[in-house]
Amino acid sequence: MQSLVIASDDANVQRINPRIPKGNNRLYSSSVPKNSPSDDTPTLRRIWKLMFGKYLLVTNTVSSGGLMMLGDVVAQELEKRRHGTAHTQPGYDWYRIGCMTLVGISQGPLHHYLYKWMDRILPGASVSTVFKKIGIDQFVISPIFIVTYLYSAGLLEGSSVRECTDEIKDKYWTIYTADWLVWPPTQFINFYFINPKYRVLYINAITMLYNVFLCYIKHNEDLRINLVGSDDIKKD
Repeated sequence: MQSLVIASDDANVQRINPRIPKGNNRLYSSSVPKNSPSDDTPTLRRIWKLMFGKYLLVTNTVSSGGLMMLGDVVAQELEKRRHGTAHTQPGYDWYRIGCMTLVGISQGPLHHYLYKWMDRILPGASVSTVFKKIGIDQFVISPIFIVTYLYSAGLLEGSSVRECTDEIKDKYWTIYTADWLVWPPTQFINFYFINPKYRVLYINAITMLYNVFLCYIKHNEDLRINLVGSDDIKKD
């Protein structure tokens, strides 16, 4: 009986519009299939695909800025607790946070295109390829990142180019030493296991923690003394 009813419905559809093929009476159904293109309601899956597809550069840029901002907020909180000013200075330096956010935004496209370039010249995820990528990251990308970070953050905060250069000479090796402790194992996971389109997001998530260190050492001298073991620091 069910097959007869379906056949009857097909015949009715054909009489209404003979150009519609038989068996397409579902076009007249009031229910819309799940994930149908006619459904204009954005889904998480569609948003995710757009974020990590067509708008991957935007995703990498915005997430880089947001996580740098969060890192500086945590760094300022640590500074206040370390210096005992958490109660006397309950707020944050929002100008500094804004500067750090802009620095993070500037780093997003840099990482985006550098990783694309690296995947193009070294395709695949074999162990030897991964170690080559780690070498490029540590010997090429890391120095570029440190220099651009200190210059951009310093200039945004009102320092001169000479002052930024002096700060690089003063703090470069501290940051670079920390890079060797953090990034080789992090990048092994990144290059060996992570899908290329999620790499900058993964790096930004790790960088959120690393940014606490970067923001702290950018605005303080005590941690640099402990790491380098030198007391001959030029005081302001």
